[in-house]
Amino acid sequence: MASYVVIWLVVIFSCILYYAKSNNENNYNNSNNNNNNQLICSSASSTHDYKDALNKSILFFEGQRSGKLPAGQRVKWRADSALSDGKLENVNLSGGYYDAGDNVKFGWPMAFSISLLSWAASEYKNEINSANQLKNIQNAIRWGTDFLLRAHTSSDTLYAQVGDGNRDHQCWERPEDMDTPRTLYKISSTSPGSEVAAEAAAALAAASIVFREADSNYSARLLRHSKSLFELADKYRGSYQGSCPFYCSYSGYQDELLWAAAWLYKASGDSTYLNYVTTNQAWSQSVSEFSWDNKFAGAQTLLAKEFLGGKTNLSKYKNGADSFVCSLMPGSSSVQIKTTPGGLLYTRDSSNIQYVTSASMVLVVYSKILEAARVNGVQCGSVNFSASKINDFAKSQVDYILGSNPLQMSYMVGFGPKYPTQLHHRGASIPSIRVDPAKVGCNDGFSNWYSSSKPNPNTHSGAIVGGPDSNDRFTDSRSDFSHMEPTTYINAAFVGPVAAFIGRRSVQECSHLKAVAVS
Repeated sequence: MASYVVIWLVVIFSCILYYAKSNNENNYNNSNNNNNNQLICSSASSTHDYKDALNKSILFFEGQRSGKLPAGQRVKWRADSALSDGKLENVNLSGGYYDAGDNVKFGWPMAFSISLLSWAASEYKNEINSANQLKNIQNAIRWGTDFLLRAHTSSDTLYAQVGDGNRDHQCWERPEDMDTPRTLYKISSTSPGSEVAAEAAAALAAASIVFREADSNYSARLLRHSKSLFELADKYRGSYQGSCPFYCSYSGYQDELLWAAAWLYKASGDSTYLNYVTTNQAWSQSVSEFSWDNKFAGAQTLLAKEFLGGKTNLSKYKNGADSFVCSLMPGSSSVQIKTTPGGLLYTRDSSNIQYVTSASMVLVVYSKILEAARVNGVQCGSVNFSASKINDFAKSQVDYILGSNPLQMSYMVGFGPKYPTQLHHRGASIPSIRVDPAKVGCNDGFSNWYSSSKPNPNTHSGAIVGGPDSNDRFTDSRSDFSHMEPTTYINAAFVGPVAAFIGRRSVQECSHLKAVAVS
């Protein structure tokens, strides 16, 4: 009798093992399908105060202002600075924005920041207006465009940089105390720089759309300068290397020329620019990043909308926009950019969040374009990503930045209960000149403030840092500039995506996918 019992126990145990093995295999296969959906939908039910995040992301720009500050300045720890910029050559180059945590005005990334802000302001005008931020974003754009207009001193001259990057980076001082050389760099017909001229053209064209109703004369002026700058960029072609080693052109200037022409067509309706992008369609490349250097994905997104609107000879741009989506979406057979374990897109270690915010901008806009055109998503091999899925993935990136991550850390200063306190930023890390008017010299700043382990005395609200490493790890240390320094283009790219999710509470498709994953 005992032997029969043993035999039956062995049989039962074998069945259990077989079932467990089969079940594990099924679970493994299901997990391959469902884990990607979970990544996309992990934050679908997560709701942050997107209006507050939008407000702070725009407010950040007031902390980056150079020049004489206006009466309505809201960031009170800042004061007037660099009022003599341009006097070395008898031009007025005051105003504009300091690039990041330093005190240099780099025209190329500054113009890109204005392009992004303008894109957000035109694409999500209603959402921004619902948060009472329309006037603030217009002010942020105008502070940048006024500088670009002043920098464009003649039809064939554009000042592209104010300040010596190497000398500036050897000092740690407030912009109000700045005494490093304010060296001027410019491009012209004899010293070309097509990237920066074309990006400035794109910025002014995009901004002209923003001000078309609010200030039609100013809008027309922006468009005139945009056309002139585009001619300078295209007629006198040459790659811009004037801001190296800080901003070197790796992708060339063809992407900026397409990007600028796309914006000029959108702003003016002039078929000259449509013919330009059609004729030069061969320049378009499949890419996996959208950045201050590489504008192909932005141009492709703008022109894919034209293709879906009936301009069928622009198919290569539509294919490029689809390829960009496929390079990013988890589960795509052609994915190129992987995510961290916590779900953040990870392009490269140096200031990675810049690529996250810019990719998110393209994804939210492109998903909106697809939905409006009633297109059945993007086909990436055997997987189809609907407009809703693409949008949900962009939302997961926004939510990660705002605190839905393994560390529960907001990577926006001043947002949420836990955020970086040692921002790599000269002005924020030294007491305000309004509080301590004594001059803080170049070396004093390093010894007394840069090396301090204490939180910054000034909270630079809205500043988004470079972010965590590839394993979601993050150290709040001022010296770690790759992960702790903000830039204008990180924030500018974030404005559109965060505005896109104002008023959105839940996503039905994500709820369905979660149910499938559990079943």
